[in-house]
Amino acid sequence: MPTRAAVILPWERPDRLEASRAAEARLAEAVGLTASIGLVVVHTAILPLRARRPATLLGEGQVAAQAEAIAAQHVAVVIVDAQLTPVQQRNLERAWGCKVIDRTGLILDIFGERAATREGTLQVELAHLEYQRSRLVRSWTHLERQRGGFGFLGGPGETQIEADRRMIGDRIVRLKKELEQVRRTRGLHRSARRRVPFPVVALVGYTNAGKSTLFNAMTGAEVVARDQLFATLDPTMRGLRLPSGRQAILSDTVGFISELPTELVAAFRATLEEVAEADVILHVRDASHPDTAAQRADVIAVLDGMVKDGTLDANWAERSIEVLNKADLMGGVAHVPARSGTVAVSAITGEGLDTLKAAIDARIAAGMEVASYDIAQGDGARLAWLYQNGEVIDRRDSEESIHVTVRLLPADRARFEGGRA
Repeated sequence: MPTRAAVILPWERPDRLEASRAAEARLAEAVGLTASIGLVVVHTAILPLRARRPATLLGEGQVAAQAEAIAAQHVAVVIVDAQLTPVQQRNLERAWGCKVIDRTGLILDIFGERAATREGTLQVELAHLEYQRSRLVRSWTHLERQRGGFGFLGGPGETQIEADRRMIGDRIVRLKKELEQVRRTRGLHRSARRRVPFPVVALVGYTNAGKSTLFNAMTGAEVVARDQLFATLDPTMRGLRLPSGRQAILSDTVGFISELPTELVAAFRATLEEVAEADVILHVRDASHPDTAAQRADVIAVLDGMVKDGTLDANWAERSIEVLNKADLMGGVAHVPARSGTVAVSAITGEGLDTLKAAIDARIAAGMEVASYDIAQGDGARLAWLYQNGEVIDRRDSEESIHVTVRLLPADRARFEGGRA
């Protein structure tokens, strides 16, 4: 039998000077997150928050009213779409007689269910442990026991809570070492790609914007794509043939979300390393979503945060294209309000994909350098390499040589001129 859940949104009055998502849209997102792990939402509520109560976050009357509704609906789990302190979580569980999970705990559960690769699994476990370590102030009975000391020199011993905290700390240290090894391995893979090399096109965007569906439509791949938040957590790559004949690598990444838990911002930063390496960034947006502007702001905030900590260059916006997806829900590409630098598409129907591929081609070409070479008539291999990896814009044949003017990516030009082609 499915677990019955309630979703409660404590809503503070937003500053009028700040653009803020509507409470209904935020609640709908929380319901979607809850449903994505198989819980059945039978009760929702938006509770105005005039002041944060240290003991329960919510006011006494609100806690009592929700207790009645939760009991009437036989709710087993309550999702509070806010960050709760350990004390607030414990007190709400006592008042409502059921399990209470805050926004951070919910997202951690989702990530734990979705991660598939070795790195993703390690990152989720690390985030879970860092979250649990902050929760070890809760009064479980086993935390009141003490271990004895050694012989007559032993003092009162070590409390169980201290032992738990130390064990978690040791495991976190080991996980960070393992993660570093995984990242080094992935770094070697990236270095190998640079030697190939093909331009990299990275998909980023708010969760459920349709990145994986677009990825499949452009590459013919069969990556998991569902109408579900965080259906994809681990980076996936496939080859992409562009209109010019140029080959590129398309990379699908984890979806973004507002107020991502701090534990996950640190743990999942490595999944965005492909974005830092990308020649073109496709910012995929759900153009049909009522909150699309706020979602765009959330994604840009995360990317700007990567600039501040040095993992992304400050000029990332210059190599990005905004993709306004789900045009089919708005009556087609022609009905999507687009501006310069954006491309409207429908990953479901395929409308606009040719335009998007042409835009990617143009953006890659803009970063290319023009060079001229004289190739010996008998050196067909080097000539073929230029045709395959560059864009030949002029060719003049003579009896002894072929004069070629070609556009090349900087890495390809260095490779060709260094004799590594």
